[in-house]
Amino acid sequence: MNPAYTGPVIDPHHHLWDLSLGRHPWLASPVAGQDEMVHGSIASIRRDYGVSEYLRDTSRQNIVATVHVEAGWSDDFPLEETRWLDSLDKRSGVAARYVARVPLSSKNTPRLLELEAANSAVVGIRDIVSWHPDPAKSFVPREDMMSDPRWREGLSNATALGLSFDLMLYPWQMGEALSLAAGFPDTQFVLNHCGSPADRSTDGMALWRKGLAELSSAPNIAIKISNPVAYDPDWTIDSLRMVIDHCIGCFGPERAMFASDLPVAGIHADFNALYDGFRTIATSYSRDEQEALFFSTASRIYRLGLPSSQRSQDSSHV
Repeated sequence: MNPAYTGPVIDPHHHLWDLSLGRHPWLASPVAGQDEMVHGSIASIRRDYGVSEYLRDTSRQNIVATVHVEAGWSDDFPLEETRWLDSLDKRSGVAARYVARVPLSSKNTPRLLELEAANSAVVGIRDIVSWHPDPAKSFVPREDMMSDPRWREGLSNATALGLSFDLMLYPWQMGEALSLAAGFPDTQFVLNHCGSPADRSTDGMALWRKGLAELSSAPNIAIKISNPVAYDPDWTIDSLRMVIDHCIGCFGPERAMFASDLPVAGIHADFNALYDGFRTIATSYSRDEQEALFFSTASRIYRLGLPSSQRSQDSSHV
């Protein structure tokens, strides 16, 4: 075992929202008591979550920068989310970079991508493809988005603009995703949430392990070890270790990064419990490997460009 990591941390996956804006339909009041998503009830996160709330929740950790990932802003109001993010106080390093939302199969996709890419804070795009036969667990209405020619044309446009793509899917979609990565070798893909091991049965976890190992053969895919408690509500360090070690074993620290997914992760764990778990599990890895997992992989992939002096173990807290 090695000493626990105490250096600077980049959180490359979290969300912010102001519900008074009325732009997050998935967070609107539930109909007839329907409040469940695949990761549990969202009642506890149906509240404003801004920079101050994020800083409060992470105050014990050495966060030097973060990446904001699109938070389900209504497609009826394109570009608004990044403009809202631009208006926030960035002196803390929170939301230093954005992964923006652009529906890749829209007729307006080329124009929207160009406008998003013109914002220097926007380094990537996410268009969730997570389809489940149970509508309550599905994020999209169709299962074959990654094979749709129009959607793939949109991805090609994003790649030409130098944007990465955050890939959120379920394990049974990993074969299709591997074909996608092969067809777009110049695209930097970032697999979200450990590859979403939602089915915790023996067969479900075997499918996840196999799919993740196959996906890792694509050099243009990295993985975010984000919100590993989402599908493990009764988690322990050992249950997290099983998932995290497989992620790192497949991709290596140079293509893996720890991330929170706040405030969604707060359904099952607060930030300190989650990151203390990361630190404990990461003692199995060398100091350089830990630095990659907590800092340098995210800095490189999301083009944060933080100076090498940030490696100091006594970097100041945000």
